[in-house]
Parts: sequence; structure tokens; C-alpha cells
Amino acid sequence: MWKGNAVSKMLEEARSAPAVVATQFAQAEPVAALVRELVSPCLAVVLTVARGSSDHAAAYFANLVMGRLGLPVASLPMSTVTLHDSVMKVGGQLAVAFSQSGRSPDLVETMQALRRAGAATLALVNVSGSPLAQACAYSLPLAGGEEHSVAATKSYIAMLSMSALLVASLERHLLGRSELFDVLGSLPSALLQALEQDWSALGRALEDAEHMIVIGRGAGLGIAQEAALKLKETSGIQAEAFSSAEVRHGPMEIIDKDFPLLVFAPRGPEQQGLLAFASEMRARGARVLLAAPAGTPQLVLPIAPTGHALLDPISVIQSFYPAAEQLARLRGREPDAPRHLHKITQTR
Repeated sequence: MWKGNAVSKMLEEARSAPAVVATQFAQAEPVAALVRELVSPCLAVVLTVARGSSDHAAAYFANLVMGRLGLPVASLPMSTVTLHDSVMKVGGQLAVAFSQSGRSPDLVETMQALRRAGAATLALVNVSGSPLAQACAYSLPLAGGEEHSVAATKSYIAMLSMSALLVASLERHLLGRSELFDVLGSLPSALLQALEQDWSALGRALEDAEHMIVIGRGAGLGIAQEAALKLKETSGIQAEAFSSAEVRHGPMEIIDKDFPLLVFAPRGPEQQGLLAFASEMRARGARVLLAAPAGTPQLVLPIAPTGHALLDPISVIQSFYPAAEQLARLRGREPDAPRHLHKITQTR
């Protein structure tokens, strides 16, 4: 049970994320230098390797790479390497691992195998000097410092912001475009604004929820996946994430009167469809929590704007984390210590 009025580590760490992002962006030029060394002329595909929250960050990274660079991205199932001994034909390609601790054996073993197979291996990892950082040819420290809460917050946001910095640097190097790179410096202040948004409606709407769906699309899908995971971890809600397109292929059947839906609709080409979906579900009688920019009709959860639509999903999750922590407390749960979970997951 939650202990009185103490500030949880989850909330404390979520609030520290803007400062972490500012620290990262102060090192933007070293990232650009690494990109120049990292990229091969034959680069045609990018692989991501991650689990849990880190895999949701990898999904955001993948969307940016495909949308900004036109390179296909695949999430590699680690068991193909660690259990089936498959040798990947990845010479000259880029493999990026995402991790908070850098200590999961299957993650380390997979990156070692990809490196032996000729891939350029890069770790986005929060713990410098971790086995994962040592296994990869290159690493980018997330600069988050030690994370105590089992439910990752600042390290996830740090992965998103480092992904944006990495892709913006790649875009500038490969395509000569700096539109995204030039607005990154405004992200820390935007995240501070995100912390000030009133998302208390989320707790009121979900205090008694047992199951729900979280909706996102495009760059926001990985954020929806992360939100669903946090609702499971910290509040014990059976939350599942879907694209607003994919939810129509079966899951729509369970959305009925009073069914809870959390819909993330930040700026971008996906927004119109997301807003239409929210309106359709509200007309059906569903309990719709719509996260969208100020001024959006039937808005419930306001999104603080950033310097670019592709950065808005980072603002969304920054506002979500404190609301999720509050929800856990409303439900009488301990946000820092979810039942049956550990900070470091040892998988093989």
C-alpha cells in the first residue's frame, strides 16, 4: 500500500527528465561526430534490439528513422540469435540496442553476435561501462543517472530524446537537412511545460478500471505501448496498446458503453484519424480520455507543444508519468515497487 504523502521515486525521477534531456543535448556535437564514424556507405537497414520500455523507445526511434531517412527498421527477436544460433547477414548495417541497465544477458549476447557478423553496433544505455556498452563498438550514455523506481521514467524519456538527437544527426549527415536538429534545444523547456499540464482527469476516470485500451499511431504508437505497460506495472490495469488502424481488426468488438480508452493525438498526419476515432468511440458510449493540443474539441488531457510534431510524443509521456503515479496511489498501490517485478530483468 502507498505510504502516506511521501514523494515516490517514480514521480521524483519523472520530474528530473527535462534536466537529463538538457544534459544530453549539451553533448550534441559528439553525437554528430559519432554518426560520421558510424555510418557505412552501404547502410540499407537498421536493426533494433530491446525489451519492455526500452523496446517501446526503439519503436519511436524506428518511426523517426523510417520517416526521416527512408531506411527500413526491424526489431530483432533476440531468441533467433541466443536460442537458435542464427547468423544474421548484417555486414555494414546498423544495429542499435536500447537499455536502462545494460545487463540483460540476451541483449548483450545478441549485440556481441551482431558485432561479430559485421554490423555497426551501438548501445543507447543509461549505465556507462555496463556489459552492453562493452559488447557494442559504440555507445551513447543516456546521462540519466541511477534510476531507483522499478517503473522506468527518466531513462525512457532519455531514450526518446537520444533517439531524436541521433536521427536528427543522421539526417543532417546523410541528407543535409537540419530542420529537426535545429529545434532539439527547445525540448527541455517544453518538457517542463509538460509537467505543468493538468492530467488529473486520468486518475478520476481510471481509479476503478480493470481493463482498457491505449491508442496511438505513428511516432505516438511506442508512447501508447509504454503507457499501457505503466498502467499494468503500477496500477494493475489490464491495458493494451493498439494503433488506431489496427484496433479495428478485432479489438473494436470489446469497446462498448463505459469502456475506458486513452487516445494520444499529438500533432502530425495521424492526428485527424485519431480525433475521428475518439469521436466515434465517444458516440458509442466509451469513456474516452483524449490527449491532444490545447484547443482541440472535447479535449481532456492537454499536450504541451514542442518545437516539432515528431517531438510531441515525448511531451505526451512526460505529462503521463506523474498522472500514472497519482493513479497508482489512488488505487492503493506502491508506485516504486510493483508486485512480482524487479528493476533488472534477467532474460536469455
